[in-house]
Amino acid sequence: MKYYQCPVAQTMGIKSYTQDCDIPVRCKSAASLKPIRSVHFPNDVVFQDYVRHGELERIGRFIRTKRVTLDTIYHSGMAAIHEAVLTGNLECVKLLVQYGADIHQRDEEGWTPLHMACSDGFPQIAGYLLSLGADPELENECGEKPSDLIDPENKELLELFGLAAND
Repeated sequence: MKYYQCPVAQTMGIKSYTQDCDIPVRCKSAASLKPIRSVHFPNDVVFQDYVRHGELERIGRFIRTKRVTLDTIYHSGMAAIHEAVLTGNLECVKLLVQYGADIHQRDEEGWTPLHMACSDGFPQIAGYLLSLGADPELENECGEKPSDLIDPENKELLELFGLAAND
């Protein structure tokens, strides 16, 4: 049976749980614990996380200090602009474009940011990309155009592509 150290009660002044619950736990002094180790992640991993969470200030800082390149395809198979589109964060997409992200960049499956905006139902992002000249005729590896990926219930995207049915 394995016993775990429990330094919390001693270091934080928390009173011990007195009821017996048949869980083998014992506390040792904080002096017997191993030193804390720090973990460092590659810049690309950290940057990708910032994009996913929409941390605009940190994204800008990474780009300005040239710690990343915007055309990098990450382990996810996508570039930063694809990640930003998938989060639905228009401000993040705008920031990446401002710093030179390619609106026609393809991921590993040939999807452009416009494909992703249409597939995931983000009309504001799709409209922004179209306003910048994103090509709605580009096909992914399956031969699909961005408009082919629009959910039929998403009236705003359908109208954006001139596909809205006349009611």
